[in-house]
Amino acid sequence: MSQVPLGGLRFFEAVARHGSFSRAADELCVTQSAVSHQVRGLEDWFGAPLFERTGNRATLRPHGAELAESLARAFGEIDGACRRARRAGGPPELAVAVIPSVAICWLIPRLGDFRALVPGVAVRILYAIHGQPIDFRDVDLAVVFAERPPRPPGMAVTRFLPGRTVPVAAPHLGRPETPEAMLAAGLLHDTDASGWRAWLDAAGAADVEVAPGPMFEDFNLLRAAALAGQGVALCPLAIVAEDLREGRLAQLSGVTVREDCGYYLISAAAPPADRAPAIAAFRDWLLATAEAVGETPSLPPRHSSRGLR
Repeated sequence: MSQVPLGGLRFFEAVARHGSFSRAADELCVTQSAVSHQVRGLEDWFGAPLFERTGNRATLRPHGAELAESLARAFGEIDGACRRARRAGGPPELAVAVIPSVAICWLIPRLGDFRALVPGVAVRILYAIHGQPIDFRDVDLAVVFAERPPRPPGMAVTRFLPGRTVPVAAPHLGRPETPEAMLAAGLLHDTDASGWRAWLDAAGAADVEVAPGPMFEDFNLLRAAALAGQGVALCPLAIVAEDLREGRLAQLSGVTVREDCGYYLISAAAPPADRAPAIAAFRDWLLATAEAVGETPSLPPRHSSRGLR
């Protein structure tokens, strides 16, 4: 049997991943006919079609889907190995995986300070997606959000920022400070209504129903809606601290929830010797900056007929 046509495998994987010959062609910077030719050649090598073709549509057959899944894993491993080899032979580069809220609202505005402090280290910022595992073969440090300290084996974990959360809104909404006023202004939700249910209970308003409202899968979308004056959002104080200091958002209550949650910095307990100094420098800078910047203090305790405190 002739050797496996490796080029055809790459073309096939792109088609399977995108579900489209044209989008695969765009990614690979070739024509759609070139993609079709490569996939046809691969099917000839297998002696069986990998797709069911109906008009302009192509659907993976079961054995094609199995092949696509295996190739995605294999190409991911190859890509990671190549990146690690490239990093080993080049100047120091830190790969830092950060959840989007911290990356956009906290880290990126301050990243220039680290570059000025340690100019010889390049930093590559990656998204750490909540709930998805992080491959620490390709990542030097990670910042994640968790309800309790994560305990990954062989890793050092440090609480980085507190997770306490308060209701905030754009100032032009007129500071709706009671549960009734907040509901009238409109509640903005993250993935579900559980956050507002917890806050209303903590505020002594357990009898108040959580009003429906827009839901946002990503914190940055939720924050953007609050900044635009679309309603009241529950946001971590540490993440919206600059918005509060600059007057873009106003804190509406001293009642907080998610006191036990936090943002955690994770790195290898024993990093590679050639990377340890850069990792330590970035880690120390992050923690020192977090301590220096702090968190905008909560409003003083309040009392009302609804039991706000």
